[in-house]
Amino acid sequence: QVQLVESGGGSVLPGGSLRLSCSASGFTFRAYCMGWFRQFAGSQREKVATINPYDGRIYADSVKDRFVISKDNDQNTLYLDMKNLRPEDTATYYCAADPATMTCPPDFKFRGQGTQVTVSS
Repeated sequence: QVQLVESGGGSVLPGGSLRLSCSASGFTFRAYCMGWFRQFAGSQREKVATINPYDGRIYADSVKDRFVISKDNDQNTLYLDMKNLRPEDTATYYCAADPATMTCPPDFKFRGQGTQVTVSS
């Protein structure tokens, strides 16, 4: 079955950087839309970034020019490189996967358990 396991979260000072990783298994990783979502403490959820099977990337306005989504199809791993982190980036970050092949959908079919990112001084 589809398994998505995130790692790399933690606490960081404002202006700092983190790299999130998502190890994927149970499906053809290179053929799926992959993405990162985040959920804030008040339960609001935001789609952070997506990458389709053709490496087309889309970012939320709130993270453009600060976050980069990438993937390694040989290692079945998705990444999110985050720099210039702000307190408002504090959230639980989820890796997600969907079998859509061209345009990634608004919501994804599968997601992991999440990893916490806290940005605070």
